[in-house]
Amino acid sequence: MTDTPALIADIGGTHVRFALVSPDGVPGEPTIMRCADYAGPAQAAKAYLSTIGGGARPRRGAFAVASPITGDVVDLTNSAWHFSTEAVRVELGLERFDVINDFTAVALSVRHLAEDDKLKLGGGEAAPNAPIAVLGPGTGLGVSALVPDRSGGWIALAAEGGHVTMASTNDQEDQVLAWLRKRFDHVSAERILSGPGLVNLYEAMAALRARPAVYTTPDAISQRGLDGSCLICRDSLDMFFAMLGTIAGNLALSVGARGGVYIAGGVLPRMRQAFAQSGFRRRFEDKGRFQDYLAPIPTWLVIHPQPAFMGLAGLVTA
Repeated sequence: MTDTPALIADIGGTHVRFALVSPDGVPGEPTIMRCADYAGPAQAAKAYLSTIGGGARPRRGAFAVASPITGDVVDLTNSAWHFSTEAVRVELGLERFDVINDFTAVALSVRHLAEDDKLKLGGGEAAPNAPIAVLGPGTGLGVSALVPDRSGGWIALAAEGGHVTMASTNDQEDQVLAWLRKRFDHVSAERILSGPGLVNLYEAMAALRARPAVYTTPDAISQRGLDGSCLICRDSLDMFFAMLGTIAGNLALSVGARGGVYIAGGVLPRMRQAFAQSGFRRRFEDKGRFQDYLAPIPTWLVIHPQPAFMGLAGLVTA
């Protein structure tokens, strides 16, 4: 830990959020900037820091990115940004600089969430010292997990589970996936369970009913689905929630997430009531012989506005 603030950023496909973390580990209010307005994260960070004014400049930094981290070069999955971690560190004058997957950062935060930072969606009590699953739709579909180590700490996994193959559980979903396979070479979970994925889902549902796809944004589709003014939008939302339950249940089984499953991301907190009343939890548990295994596992919707910042703050002040 140092006596100067640290720089953190949460980089998505559309926006980047910057904040400074005080030496005692408390992140400040985030500043939201459009990725498309800057050539890369170094330029955006410099623009952000230029608005801060006087005071000590950061010597440590940590960025969360919506992309796999496999080496020095980062190529964001849903953004035009492409950068070298070392080059950004040098350009920003940082002594230490970490770049991690955005849902790795969210996973690092979940054990520190207060009760009013999350909404329980069913299940019993979390098993102590058991793996925890984290996933959530935004511009893409983020997936991670938190697993205990032998020293009493926790390890956040860098995973790309949003790109697993989406499976169906009924005839209607069969038809939707068959229609989407004509458009995409691979229908991943992210092709449906994300902001753009909701649009894909709506367009498939409209085409299968021989109706025009009138709406082109996830906000328009979700709003008309929530208020009931468009039957196709409503049915698309219902399928979105249920298929997220399928993927969440798959993830819980895959990592043995008896410590709970956290649903984060930017899409669902804006429609938390509809999500809580949806078929998500029923579909989560609908795993045949392993329904009894999944039924006690608690699921939560993360409603904290910036959970990734909590994980990053802990990383830069460790």
